[in-house]
Amino acid sequence: MRMVDLILKKRDGGTLTAEDIRFFIDGVVRGTIPDYQVSALLMAIFFRGMDDGEVAALTEAMTHSGDVIDLSGIPGVKVDKHSTGGVGDKTTLIALPLAAACGVRSAKMSGRGLGHTGGTIDKLEAIPGFRTALSKEALIRQVERVGFAVVGQTEGLVPADKVLYALRDVTGTVESIPLIASSIMSKKLAGGADAIVLDVKVGRGAFMPDLERARTLAAAMVAIGRRLGKKTHALLTAMDQPLGRDVGNANEVREAIDVLRGGGPDDLVELTSAVAAEMVFVAGLAPTRDAALESVRRARQSGAALERFRAFVEAQGGDGRVVDDPEHVLPTPAYREAIVAHEDGYVTALDARRVGEAAMRAGAGRATKDAAIDLAAGVHLEKKIGDAVRRGEVLATIFATRKVPEDARRALSEAYTIGRARVGAPPIVYETVADA
Repeated sequence: MRMVDLILKKRDGGTLTAEDIRFFIDGVVRGTIPDYQVSALLMAIFFRGMDDGEVAALTEAMTHSGDVIDLSGIPGVKVDKHSTGGVGDKTTLIALPLAAACGVRSAKMSGRGLGHTGGTIDKLEAIPGFRTALSKEALIRQVERVGFAVVGQTEGLVPADKVLYALRDVTGTVESIPLIASSIMSKKLAGGADAIVLDVKVGRGAFMPDLERARTLAAAMVAIGRRLGKKTHALLTAMDQPLGRDVGNANEVREAIDVLRGGGPDDLVELTSAVAAEMVFVAGLAPTRDAALESVRRARQSGAALERFRAFVEAQGGDGRVVDDPEHVLPTPAYREAIVAHEDGYVTALDARRVGEAAMRAGAGRATKDAAIDLAAGVHLEKKIGDAVRRGEVLATIFATRKVPEDARRALSEAYTIGRARVGAPPIVYETVADA
């Protein structure tokens, strides 16, 4: 088999066989196929696409290109959860303890933030002592005992994806739906889950800016799950404005704890409850979504989910006092600056991407992969879409352990649009795409 033949086949609109795809992925991992030929096939896929069978074969080959975690020794249905990334997205910190309190088991691998989007691992490392690396044996014991664990992605997991993503990033092929879907699902499948719940973000602060493309991506991932025997459900959720009122690391942990205590912003409560309920439903622990949502509500109101979060933090070496006294346990900023309204009116738009950029420039995120971050830095939003404002009133506060840079202030100010007519806040969950 020759790589050039695969390139020509896909260039001319042909269908790659499972054998073709295994040959390609094997060569990618071994380094026997030169980058220029890998890039050529990626570009052919970008323009010609792939059918469901090709995407499933690509996902399966990528899944088995490295380590695969075996969770079969843990009783019950193991459910993984994945978000396509957004601003203020601390969903994992809330949804997993909510679902665990309802009986769901989950071993989740998460990433770090890059650019305007945050990373779950960075947020958790704001908790003193928290360990994001566990052995496979420790991971399994914790899932059995606590109900869930969250760890960083290991080097041995889906090595093919690391090579392909690096090339996609520099060849203009990142936006290919088959390549996105196989990248996401291969990592979820390698994590050993029986079922998967996907939170596909839609809007200005998301990877998918419009509902139609988000719907296409969700359907592609659900189809992969179906073909590979993993029940997969996807929620399409809003990301035009940030989720909740806090963007950063330590401050997002505080907000997550607030929700688990029974408080928190309505949009964050609604989304995390919906995600957790879908996990309960897909695990077969409730007969309907409504019943699953009621179980999640009880877990939050009773404090059971909060105690799961405490057990999770302590199991991974973190300071459990964060649950009771986050203000004194988490890092705190030395500098704060307010962004104020220059006119009366209503918030008609709040650009999630610009808010994320403001937080990043204040130190809460990374402009490059290896950059250090300020765990205390971030943004707190006083006003969101639909809120009335008066001239001179605080719209948001930006903070850091160093003096807040001017470009961070400017990005946060530019994120707000004030108009004369009130507009309604967008829906949180647009729709659910589920395996029939």
